[in-house]
Amino acid sequence: MEYLSLVHLKEGDTCKVARIQAGSSATRRLYEMGFNTGARIKVLKNDRGPMIVGLGGHKVALGRGLAAKMLVGRA
Repeated sequence: MEYLSLVHLKEGDTCKVARIQAGSSATRRLYEMGFNTGARIKVLKNDRGPMIVGLGGHKVALGRGLAAKMLVGRA
């Protein structure tokens, strides 16, 4: 399966978290926010500034640098 960085998806796309390529503190922060392996994400906003994604019925804002470290697969 081909994995993409989260920042490459368009608004309305749905995906699953495949893995996170970041340092230990950034990885821990993402896991604590609910971005666990296999979590379903829907991209709500991806134009300028932070990305806004839907995760478990909540809207979460992610900085582009942090979102770039998250590899996702199409759901």
